[in-house]
Amino acid sequence: MAIEKALYTATATATGGRAGTAKSSDGALDVALSTPAQLGGAGGPGTNPEQLFAAGYSACFIGAMKAVSARQKIALPAEVSITSDVAIGPHANKPGAFGIQVDMKISVPGMDRAQLEALVATAHEVCPYSNATRGNVDVTLTIV
Repeated sequence: MAIEKALYTATATATGGRAGTAKSSDGALDVALSTPAQLGGAGGPGTNPEQLFAAGYSACFIGAMKAVSARQKIALPAEVSITSDVAIGPHANKPGAFGIQVDMKISVPGMDRAQLEALVATAHEVCPYSNATRGNVDVTLTIV
């Protein structure tokens, strides 16, 4: 999927792979990376790509919900939160490859359930992370 015009470009550099560091060009992100023990690593205090993806997708999806609700003139409560589980494991259809799947738990206290379901469905069509993963990553959206 091509974009019409870049409105913003983030630049980050990772060094050392899963047991290294990642830094953004503006210095706002500067993290140590650690490979989880479940993936054969030592664990450690650093973050990992799956955690970064979970945080980024959650934040981006909330942004999509805000954009859609503003366009539709729907009041979106401030207490919106999304907890995303990003799982990694052997790819089901590509021997030797790995894949991820995402399970998002969306909480919007006080909003009408039917209205929220429609908003989430539209946000899923608008969100850049949803568009990037569609057709390649299983994404489950659950309203809690």
